[in-house]
Amino acid sequence: MARPVTLFTGQWADLSFDEVCRKAKSFGYDGVELACWGDHFEVDKAAKDKGYCKTRWDILQSHSLRAFAISSHLVGQAVCDLIDERHKLILPPDVWGNGEPEGVRKRAAQKMIDAARACRNFIDAAPKPTGFPAVVNGFTGSSIWHSIYAFPPTDQKYWQKGFDDFATRWKPILVEFDKVNVNFALEVHPTEIAFDIASAQRAIDAVGGHKRFGFNYDPSHLGYQGVDYVKFIRAFKDRIYHCHMKDAWWGHGDGTVGVFGGHVTFADPRRYWDFRSLGHGDINFEEIIVALNDINYQGPLSVEWEDSRMDREHGATEAAAFVKKIDFTPSKIAFDAQFDR
Repeated sequence: MARPVTLFTGQWADLSFDEVCRKAKSFGYDGVELACWGDHFEVDKAAKDKGYCKTRWDILQSHSLRAFAISSHLVGQAVCDLIDERHKLILPPDVWGNGEPEGVRKRAAQKMIDAARACRNFIDAAPKPTGFPAVVNGFTGSSIWHSIYAFPPTDQKYWQKGFDDFATRWKPILVEFDKVNVNFALEVHPTEIAFDIASAQRAIDAVGGHKRFGFNYDPSHLGYQGVDYVKFIRAFKDRIYHCHMKDAWWGHGDGTVGVFGGHVTFADPRRYWDFRSLGHGDINFEEIIVALNDINYQGPLSVEWEDSRMDREHGATEAAAFVKKIDFTPSKIAFDAQFDR
């Protein structure tokens, strides 16, 4: 049986939850991955009120949809970041508060703990078992991302301080995740503590290999960097807790903008790389499916649809069909087993 194909609702937060569910079903999806912004999934309510969680499932069921994960990228970003005015645009007012940086970070950490409890209540409220571990996807932020290019000269002691800060802030969060039997899946991504294979391993080491810390695999953030996105799956085969399907292309600009983006906006034709709708970029999804089968990943394939050049409803519909076409159930026997005597 092929994996369920879901739609991440984060790029659809301008629509009500009922409306995005209606559209997701019409686009051909089996379920949704719930964003913790807009009205799609309210962490505070879900953490305290199991009745609220039931209302989410009532809507999902009315559209014959399933769900397996929630995502709290925006709040998670603030846990380790150097806070500035940009964060006010993405954070709930109760997390932003007066904007004092350390206060923001501490409130964001508490909200992530609340997200674990909310996720537990949500998954427990499902009409029937989801069949997969409960997962909160998200970001971690980073106190050292600004030093990514090492000038002024940056030594390993400086970078280690950033990983130590990450560990100090996230270990207590992971303890609370463990108490409620929920996994945290970091979407490895530029601006996070982990943005490639080397930094992902260093992040694991920083939290002492905590079993609740893993990854929301997303190849689109790796390919344009030159990171082997298939090797990532094999390197962290026991920590792939969720999977985003998202495409990107690179090497398509006019040579005036490099991999760091040139301070130009997405879809600017000068850009070296950009996110694309599935099947329109340079990611080799067949190799990804083979690798996911090899590590026995059974979870959902969640389309995070981002393409500034394409109508999103057209793209999301096309993407659902694309993922269902490329996904396949692995064989239970070797192809030449019929010759065994």
